[in-house]
Amino acid sequence: MSKLTFYGATEGVTGSCYLLESKHARVLLECGLIQGSRKTEKTNRSPFPFEIQNLDAVVLSHAHLDHSGRFPKLVADGYKGSAYMTRPTRELLEILHMDAASLGERDAEWENKRRRRAGKKEIEPIYTMEDVQVALQQCKGVAYGHRQTIAQGIDVCFRDAGHILGSAIVELFVTEDNVEKKLVFTGDLGNSFAALLRDPEPVETADILMMESTYGDRNHRSMEETLQEFEDIIVEASQNGGNILIPSFAVGRTQEIIFRLGELYQKGLLKQQAVFLDSPMAIATTEVYHRFQNVFNHEDGASLRQGDSSSLHSLLPVLRYSRSTEESMALNRIEAGAIIIAGSGMCNGGRIRHHLKHNIWKHKSHLIIVGYQAMGTPGRALVDGASHFKMGKERIAVNGRIHTLGGFSTHAGQSQLVDWIKNFQKPHPKLFLVHGEAEAKTALEKCLAKDGWSANIPKYGESASF
Repeated sequence: MSKLTFYGATEGVTGSCYLLESKHARVLLECGLIQGSRKTEKTNRSPFPFEIQNLDAVVLSHAHLDHSGRFPKLVADGYKGSAYMTRPTRELLEILHMDAASLGERDAEWENKRRRRAGKKEIEPIYTMEDVQVALQQCKGVAYGHRQTIAQGIDVCFRDAGHILGSAIVELFVTEDNVEKKLVFTGDLGNSFAALLRDPEPVETADILMMESTYGDRNHRSMEETLQEFEDIIVEASQNGGNILIPSFAVGRTQEIIFRLGELYQKGLLKQQAVFLDSPMAIATTEVYHRFQNVFNHEDGASLRQGDSSSLHSLLPVLRYSRSTEESMALNRIEAGAIIIAGSGMCNGGRIRHHLKHNIWKHKSHLIIVGYQAMGTPGRALVDGASHFKMGKERIAVNGRIHTLGGFSTHAGQSQLVDWIKNFQKPHPKLFLVHGEAEAKTALEKCLAKDGWSANIPKYGESASF
């Protein structure tokens, strides 16, 4: 029998990592960073809880760092084999991993200055940019729907998950003693009401199913209501003269927001002088999106092709890219009439923190939260009503208005998760709920039980045979 061991995303929504062991091979499914507070993120430095040298292949469902971000460390620690993913994911990995390595090297440098003064032992970054370059050579892009052998007795096939560009539902076919069994991992399923991408592809059969549960305890606000509130905020800010800040994840959420702003612009409802995308990583990601428009849904792809060029700029001509540090700093001199989209999405790093410093204390400013905020992050604190935003040793009063627009999530809500799983034929596969906080997993478990599903909620290090 084959064995699946859960080494990540069992207690929360980050750090996805699962080990599949068959009679002939060992495959690592996902290799994600653990994200959250600084204390939590120190866990990423820990050794992997399995023998790296014995791995035959790695499979990554998509490029988000909580699913892929430790792969360069795996390579730096000795992994020599290949990693398989979709072709867009391969391009996005280069952007995300190089950025993560750059930030890691910088943080290690700053920490070591402090350690040297204190006479303490210096630390190394989790991985370097050189490690990323090596790791990228081991990454192989596979087309959606193409079944490929990745190890003895194990094939992979990627189905469109509709979450971000290149995101995939992973099908792993395991053959032992001429008997084939199938493991399905949802990765992160997309919100069917989100812009640009297609709906998650249905899957009908499996022997074992791992399902994400990020929003297993609730549905998103309807897209219609979300877009109306988004429009209202835009109009209000233009009338009272405040700037709008949007902390956004570079992959997926940023492109959705730009598309929605483009729709408002085309309707004549966007009065702001300019929309600034202040994130080199998000800019590079947006350019990758432009190159893979063949995976967009038909309606939104057609909207982009109506302009002079097939790009988001055709919908939103007031879009400006701020690539350099100097261009980013110049935005802090704008008193009103700007929409600034910047990373990081949870306000725990990146350029958004400087824009918060210069704007959030102003009563006319607006902060629009458009993505999931993990426990322990500054973004979560702002959503929960923090009175001050801390940047270094400075405490900045939160006087601006905070808006949370959950409808922009690129994750499926509870009802969408339930609708997707209904595609499976009976007898139902053995079900494991992962990648969700405890309340979300428990709520989804109860919801699925009404349809005859018996869900398991694994703990870290637990195994299941199939």
